[in-house]
Amino acid sequence: MAGKETSIEELQALIDGSDNIVFFGGAGVSTESGIKDFRSVDGLYHQHYKYPPETMLSHTFYVDHRQDFFDFYRDKLLMKGQAKVKPNAAHYKLAELEKAGKLKAIVTQNIDGLHQDAGSETVYELHGSVLRNYCEHCGKFFDVDYMLKDDGVPVCDTPGCSGFVKPDVVLYEEGLDNNIMRTAVQAIANADMLIIGGTSLVVYPAAGLIDYYRGNKLVLINRDATARDDVADYCIHGSIGQILSQIEVR
Repeated sequence: MAGKETSIEELQALIDGSDNIVFFGGAGVSTESGIKDFRSVDGLYHQHYKYPPETMLSHTFYVDHRQDFFDFYRDKLLMKGQAKVKPNAAHYKLAELEKAGKLKAIVTQNIDGLHQDAGSETVYELHGSVLRNYCEHCGKFFDVDYMLKDDGVPVCDTPGCSGFVKPDVVLYEEGLDNNIMRTAVQAIANADMLIIGGTSLVVYPAAGLIDYYRGNKLVLINRDATARDDVADYCIHGSIGQILSQIEVR
């Protein structure tokens, strides 16, 4: 049986009565900022490319087809040539809840860095971040501007190095960072309220993290129904930005 369909007023009361909230979010949190998700009707998986997007975002493809990988990466994940993406109402409300001491952590599947741009500090990025890039040979880190400075395969600028510069994102066929997973699990297990938003909860092992929550205030906010609605205590279907923007922090 799906969780109880919940009103904004009920969500407000749940938040008011909690002081150790954890937010677990996915691509739907950033779609209102103009970043396409993967699985919705107009998401990346439903667009047509020379190769399927899941193939182009695999470790094997990165190694064997570096130029094609970076053409796709710059175009669709860094959104080259487009205006800088800004945080939306959901990002800002979560940052406000953290500043007030109610939200203790954000666990995100997103790689866009928008939670930090909005002011959130305790953010566990399960799949890494496009804001960080590193030389596979010497370990030197590079920012996004370095990745966008030309259209070729990025290489390290350290004299005598010339190693390939790889985005610090988890590609298909790669494992998640054990330290980040451990701290995310601990935060969720200790939470008195878990808010899940903007995720279809089909990508594992990340989606399995919600099973570590032991409380009775698991709230699922998503535009569409998910296969995990039945494990939630409360469900709200709609735009996560519009929903969270109505919450007062007090």
